[in-house]
Amino acid sequence: MTVTELDITKEHCPMTFVKTKFALSKLKDGDVLEVFLTAGEPLENMPRAAGEQGYKVLSIEQIDADIHKVVIQK
Repeated sequence: MTVTELDITKEHCPMTFVKTKFALSKLKDGDVLEVFLTAGEPLENMPRAAGEQGYKVLSIEQIDADIHKVVIQK
């Protein structure tokens, strides 16, 4: 299992999920993507959209006041 990091803290919807989906497409089944994003719309929409696309959201963790880490398994 490979763990890859993706920082989309400077992105806004819908680019947050576009970049996440692209990163996931490069992974092998079972690999994990750690996505760093901001609170608000990206945090509300990206994990939901990943789940709807068939990916498994393993965890959501608050890193600091505005940054969260979402761990997704392909």
